[in-house]
Amino acid sequence: MAKKHKEVLKLIVTLEPGEDGYIIAECPAIPGCMSQGRTHEEAVENIRDAILACLEVRKRRGMPLTVETREVEVAV
Repeated sequence: MAKKHKEVLKLIVTLEPGEDGYIIAECPAIPGCMSQGRTHEEAVENIRDAILACLEVRKRRGMPLTVETREVEVAV
């Protein structure tokens, strides 16, 4: 029996301090996919779990796994 090859996605996540002192993590490519942690490392670990859960739900509902994100330049 052949092993099923898993696709690997590289996704951008944002990390910012919340008002309660926790680090809030969000994945812009998956609307509504957020998590948090006491440290940056914990927030990244938790957002990975949240991403997997969100991808499973989107797959089950027949939705695209991610939405398009782009990097743009602006002068500030």
